Amino acid sequence: MFIDYITLMLINMVAGLFILAYYVYAGLDSPNQKQWIPGFGVTGAIALTTGLHMIFTWPVIGSFNIAFGESSVLLGILLVGAAIALAQGWELLTLAIYGFFAGVVAVVIGLRIINLGLTKQPFLSGIGFILTGLAGICAAPTVYLKTNRTLRLLGAAVLIVAALVWALTGYMSYWNHLESFNKWVPIPMR
Repeated sequence: MFIDYITLMLINMVAGLFILAYYVYAGLDSPNQKQWIPGFGVTGAIALTTGLHMIFTWPVIGSFNIAFGESSVLLGILLVGAAIALAQGWELLTLAIYGFFAGVVAVVIGLRIINLGLTKQPFLSGIGFILTGLAGICAAPTVYLKTNRTLRLLGAAVLIVAALVWALTGYMSYWNHLESFNKWVPIPMR
């Protein structure tokens, strides 16, 4: 048996995407930017930490370490960067540009997961990656055109749908992992 904390990564991402959706909808032009720091910081720290551990140690089988670990690092550093930028009063445009390239990676991963039939539900996982990636791709125009309420509403909607896809995946994974890991015993206790 292997170490598998993708469930934690998924539900953390759900929280981060919901916070980001609310920020895009209601906070992007708000005078009180500091209220978003804790949400971005906490979800970013968990995504970055678990993603880095995954890419350096490869705890799960196959290419899941690449798909989930590397994309978690990209999302995590963006969320941590957003927390720092908001704390310092910096503009978010350069982070949004970085988000474009991270978004392209997520779309590629989503398409490849569907193509290779990876995960227990490849279409659902693929759609989750693609929607999350599309949100990243659209981040720069959304930040640049932050007065455009239609674009912000559309961006928030895409983030919410992506979060719902990942929530379904994550909570189903928790349900299944509790059963499949029920009899697992650490090596020192065997």
